[in-house]
Amino acid sequence: MRRAAGFTLLEVLIALVVLALSLGAVIQTTGEYTTNQAYLRDRTFAEWVARNQLAAMLLAGEWPSLGQKKGEAELPLGDSGEGGRSWRWVVQVVQTPEEDLRRLDIDVYPLDADDKADPLASLSGFIGKPS
Repeated sequence: MRRAAGFTLLEVLIALVVLALSLGAVIQTTGEYTTNQAYLRDRTFAEWVARNQLAAMLLAGEWPSLGQKKGEAELPLGDSGEGGRSWRWVVQVVQTPEEDLRRLDIDVYPLDADDKADPLASLSGFIGKPS
């Protein structure tokens, strides 16, 4: 008698186990990639908010008072009428050893973040006293 060609039940089960483990690893990696991509997107937008706030303060041409200023921004702004994500920024104005120069420390948080959360973006800049 000839033996029938093909796989045994044990070989098929082992192949299915290997396939299931492989697909599980692929799904986990894809999930981690998606989470990381969303974090990097938010971090990029937070950097833009910080740079926009610094540019606005520099272009205003005013001598900022010492202390803390807070505000909100929405970014990105969509053309379709849908708004972007809302952000909360905090600017700390500090006097430098040079009396005609002040440092601006800008921290940006998602609007829904609590007060103890770490900022998604931090930026420092300097502004000179207008002549």
